[in-house]
This record gives sequence, C-alpha cells and structure tokens, in this order.
Amino acid sequence: MKILVVDDDRRIVKTTCDILKIKGHEPIPAYAGEEGIEKVRNSPPDCVLMDIKMPGLNGVEALKRIHEIVPALPIILVSAYATNDLMEEAKNAGAYAILSKPLNFPIILSFLSLLDSEESILVVDDDLAFCKTLKDILTLRGFQVETESEPQCVLRHIENNHKLAIVLLDLKLGVVNGVDVLKAIQSKYPGKPVLMMTGCRQEMGSSIEQAYKAGVYTCLYKPFELDDLFRLIEEIRIVKLKNLLAEA
Repeated sequence: MKILVVDDDRRIVKTTCDILKIKGHEPIPAYAGEEGIEKVRNSPPDCVLMDIKMPGLNGVEALKRIHEIVPALPIILVSAYATNDLMEEAKNAGAYAILSKPLNFPIILSFLSLLDSEESILVVDDDLAFCKTLKDILTLRGFQVETESEPQCVLRHIENNHKLAIVLLDLKLGVVNGVDVLKAIQSKYPGKPVLMMTGCRQEMGSSIEQAYKAGVYTCLYKPFELDDLFRLIEEIRIVKLKNLLAEA
C-alpha cells in the first residue's frame, strides 16, 4: 500500500518509512502539511499518517484540504501533545484516529492489513435467483461473496471464513424466522455485523422489532437501493477500522 507519512521531524519520517518499507508497503515522505497536500493531489495514497503540530499548516488544516481532494482517504493524525480542542476538531474533520507518539506500530500495521484485506460478504436467502443477482452485483464491486439458502449452514460459513465481514440475512427463510438465525450468530460471534433484508415490511413488523432488540445492524426493505447497501458496507468497514485504532 502507498502510505503518505507527513511530519516536520525528519527522523520520525525516516524511521516510520523504514518500518513501513520493511513490512512491504510503499512509504511516501513529506515534511510539511503543504507538501503532503501536493503529494495527495499528484498521486493519492491509500492512507496518510500525519503529525498534528507542524510549522505552517497544521495537521488538522492539512486533513481538511486533503479531504477536499480525496474525501474518503483514511487519515491518521499523530502527536506528542495536542490540546483537547484540537483533537476534537480533528475528529470532527474526519480523522480516523489521533494517536500519541511514539507510534504503536503493531496497531498501525494491523490497521493497514485490515485496510488492504479482501473481506467477504455472506448472502443468506432462500430465493436462489436473488442470491445470484446480489452476488453478481457485489462481485463486480470487488467483494468476495458467498451465498447460502439453508439457515442451518450459516454458522458453518462464519466458522470457516475468518475474513467474513458482513452477513446479509433474509428475515423469512422458508419456515425459519431469520431472527432466530440472527440470535444464533450473535450468541457465537458477538458483534458480527448482520444486515437483515425483507420484502414483507408490514407482515414482518414484529420480527423486525425483535431483530433490532437482538442486535441487528439495520434492516433493508426489498427492493432496496444498491447505493444504500454500498454505503452501509463502507460504514461498517470504517467503524471496524476506527475500533482497531481505538485500541492504541
């Protein structure tokens, strides 16, 4: 991955770039906020590690300008010291995290590994045609997709696929209520993001209510807008990445 490292301390930039290079990444050094912005404009990286306190343009202002160029670019700010007001401003501006120096490189490397990983999605629906259509669409968007029509096989999929990031689960699986499958997933894999789907909004009203109580991430109503699905998938991915950084 291309990682832009921005810091006015050249020793920190060199050390960070050396570690990233050893781990197989392509570090790009920059020594001021203005220089970092120009490098993003000329060749957007996959991620930015940037100091907050720098002469001239500080990291928060540089972050804002970078997001005008590449709105979804993951940016991690770092600082040996920063005021609470500046940290709050950084979070509001879209920083993935504000980490303290010296950097916790195991966490950073885990974050980059997750950022670069090809996570997969499990579609569970007894409508085989719907499964195939949704799989084809998601595959074209670059996702790895598994499908399952038998509710009793869902846990096996999760157990055998450690990269399984999201479950798209129909609320009505023949005679099986999808809420029971949801509860089984949450019992064995707490926190696993599950998106319920249903074409029977009124008929399944009580089941939808039970699903939210059982911890479903949200419920999509067929026929749903694909842009809504893609937005939710990206939202879940960002939450997972930020939670990983929160450990640091």
